[in-house]
Amino acid sequence: MTEWEKAQAGYLYNANNDEEILRRRMRCKDLCYDFNHCRPSDTDKQNELLHQIFGEIKGTITVVAPFYADYGSNISVGQNFFANHNVNILDGAKVTFGDNVCIAPNCVFSTTGHAIDAQQRADGLEISQPIQIGDNVWIRTNVSVLPGVTIGNNSIIGAGSVVTKDIPADVIAAGDPCRVIRPITPADKNKYPI
Repeated sequence: MTEWEKAQAGYLYNANNDEEILRRRMRCKDLCYDFNHCRPSDTDKQNELLHQIFGEIKGTITVVAPFYADYGSNISVGQNFFANHNVNILDGAKVTFGDNVCIAPNCVFSTTGHAIDAQQRADGLEISQPIQIGDNVWIRTNVSVLPGVTIGNNSIIGAGSVVTKDIPADVIAAGDPCRVIRPITPADKNKYPI
């Protein structure tokens, strides 16, 4: 089993000394560099680069530079995906976003953690677990989503949250660690003037 295959299977893998992993990461870093240095008005070039970075794009996509990813090939986005300035996706494992996902500035989605054992960590071993974001999810500013987390459909994650555990559908959740604050109800349709 290659180090990349180990990463995808959820085993400890060597992310620092494996030629295939280093090549995949450098390819993505170069593409992100090109994307981040496009003129803001050059949306055609941005879109072309995003289709080279992301593993799967199912519909329209808007990403505001700067944007960073580790491999890109493990990222899948649904219809109408929006990510604001300075989103980082560390995609050692799959990161899947549903339809109509909106991500505010300065958010991190990290599938990867280092080994707990000090010697394994010193040897460069990492572990990656997938992240799943449902449909119609809003991730507010400065949120960190950690390895293995699933966020259910229609939920909102409050600004500054650190999401360490799964969040169910149809709730507002916030905090460090992130926890459910309350359900989203029909009364929320009347919160703002129309």
